[in-house]
Amino acid sequence: MLLSEATNPGGAFSLVPWIVFFPAIGLLLNLAVGKRMGEKFIGTVASLAAGLAFAVSAALFFALQANHGEAVAVPFLDWIRIGEFNAGWHFRVDTLSVTMMLVVSGIGTLIHIYAAGYMHYDVRYKEDPAAYNRFFIYLNLFIAMMMILVSGDNYLMLFVGWEGVGLCSFLLIGFWYNRSPDGTPGTGNSYAAKKAFIANRVGDFGFLMAVFTTFWVTRSLQFDEVFHAVESGEVPVWAVWAITLFMLLGVTGKSAQIPLYVWLPDAMAGPTPVSALIHAATMVTAGVYLIARSAPIFSSIEAVHNVVAWVGAGTALFAASIAVGQYDIKKVLAYSTVSQLGFMVAAVGMGAYAAGMFHLVMHAFFKALLFLGSGSVILAVERGHHPIGEDAEHAKHADHGHDDHGHAFDPQDMRNMGGLRTRIPWTFWTYMMGALALAGIPPWSGFFSKDEILTDALHFNVSLYVVLTLAAFLTAFYMGRQVWLVFFGAPRSHGAEAAKESPPTILAPLVVLAGLSMFGGFLNFPVLHQFGHWLEYTLGHLYHATDFLWEVALGSTAFALAAIYVSWLVYGQKPRRTVKEKDPLEKAIPGLFAGMNAKWWVDEIYEDLIIRPYQKLAAFLADVVDWRFWHDWFHDRVLRDGFFGITRFLAQPVDLGVIDGIANGLARLAQGSAAALSVLQTGFVRNYALWVFVGVVSILGFLIFR
Repeated sequence: MLLSEATNPGGAFSLVPWIVFFPAIGLLLNLAVGKRMGEKFIGTVASLAAGLAFAVSAALFFALQANHGEAVAVPFLDWIRIGEFNAGWHFRVDTLSVTMMLVVSGIGTLIHIYAAGYMHYDVRYKEDPAAYNRFFIYLNLFIAMMMILVSGDNYLMLFVGWEGVGLCSFLLIGFWYNRSPDGTPGTGNSYAAKKAFIANRVGDFGFLMAVFTTFWVTRSLQFDEVFHAVESGEVPVWAVWAITLFMLLGVTGKSAQIPLYVWLPDAMAGPTPVSALIHAATMVTAGVYLIARSAPIFSSIEAVHNVVAWVGAGTALFAASIAVGQYDIKKVLAYSTVSQLGFMVAAVGMGAYAAGMFHLVMHAFFKALLFLGSGSVILAVERGHHPIGEDAEHAKHADHGHDDHGHAFDPQDMRNMGGLRTRIPWTFWTYMMGALALAGIPPWSGFFSKDEILTDALHFNVSLYVVLTLAAFLTAFYMGRQVWLVFFGAPRSHGAEAAKESPPTILAPLVVLAGLSMFGGFLNFPVLHQFGHWLEYTLGHLYHATDFLWEVALGSTAFALAAIYVSWLVYGQKPRRTVKEKDPLEKAIPGLFAGMNAKWWVDEIYEDLIIRPYQKLAAFLADVVDWRFWHDWFHDRVLRDGFFGITRFLAQPVDLGVIDGIANGLARLAQGSAAALSVLQTGFVRNYALWVFVGVVSILGFLIFR
């Protein structure tokens, strides 16, 4: 939809820059005085900054409603002006951008509140309390950059936010840069941050090429101008293919699709609030937003839909299969995020933009809940296993970070859990709400959003529907597996047995998110399609309402319940009793389970095909080309030795032989002349008088005889 021409919008629209300013002010305030003011001040300022951004987003939501959904551009400043090209820093307020603002700031605020309590313990377990302030500075920066991404009115401004969240992910994934993911000293977390950074740079190359191609063929980067050029047929077909495929490469990086998904599971190296922020509300949703924002381009060629949809569907099934074989509670959720992003990409790829965005919002609710819930579980087990502070005062004994077998204790390993539903009941019940939503059980939110995507897939391509249905079945299974392993049966470690419920600052966001996970699906209730009609103001003729099909709804529900029942047969009926006990799936299907547990050896394949050859090439270029050839031979022999040779030649034969020879010759000539003339200098007056007489006679003789 075209923007309104208002250059000085009044009312709530003029507040839109504050969605960036408030988080920026929060981080600057903590940067300036946070360390001196203490943790309560730091957490309050950071949470308030995110909360105020949410308040502005809510005000924009109501302003749009009052404006009958008409989009508005809010000029802020002239940014880049080169000839006829003008990329202004203008904020775009439409139903799509405001939806993203509400998700980012709303979920982000809850994560900030949660983090205020969670990081109090985490920084102490990592023995670095001073890092508390640094964490919230990064977290506020993340919100600010994501707000720039979703509010930009052109691709260049969007790219600034795109790169900004990439930087923030690097800083937060590697937050504990001097430790490994298991908490021990090492470089594992910094490696995970580097992996995320490099994978995203590959995707960013694709996005940049899409931007360059777009400007080449349209001479503009402003959304409406680009879309008008595409829809009017001014852009050639080859350019549309290039733009969409380059954008898809960017999406595979940012939204973790095949083949660049490998960074996202390793993002678990960051503190749990970071995992929730990246996976639920911010960075990974950027790719889905980019496709939805560029809907007129992606819809201009039908064949593009097939490419994007199959990338998403393939990712959904592939990642879901890997999640089945993981033991780390956060890794299961990480591969689940990759899989659910596949659902979203498949939806927007099919042209079901409203369905994809609806699942994005619902996923933000229940995946934030699950990640924050997993953090509460991890913290509970950690506090039970290794009490510190007030916990240690009430503990009978405190161990030193090892399990019952003397190995390093991993509080994230589900094999070390069990029986937690009675020990941390608030966490358990809220976690169940998220698990049921993700599994797609009605009436939880995930059922409504996933059902829309499956219905669209059935209309689009039956094969695509089958793949996504299989992914949904595996989703319900691995969530059932996780719940049985974590919360049921008997505790399998001292940490699980002595687990403690989390404090209210952690539980309060879980309760709010549990409510959203339960009732959020009614935002786009079948037949009414409130959410879809809201996005219709932006999508225009590209929006279509998904018809509710009972056969799809009943089929997906039956598959989900069947998957949960199978997970109960495998894991719930006879709960695991010890940490060392072999997984039932490993016993039943050892080869298949080994593949799922090893993530289908994709990391190893990348290691063998890309990383090691690259490292060998880098070593060759560094040692042979740069050091031996460029440094030792060219610099030392050609440049240094050549310079020394020339200087020796100039110094010896030229300078000493010629230049000094001439100077010395002149000196000797002067010396000889002086010696010859010195004969005449006797010092006797009679001799001088004689020579004067001789001179006078000679002159007179010359004059006479002439």
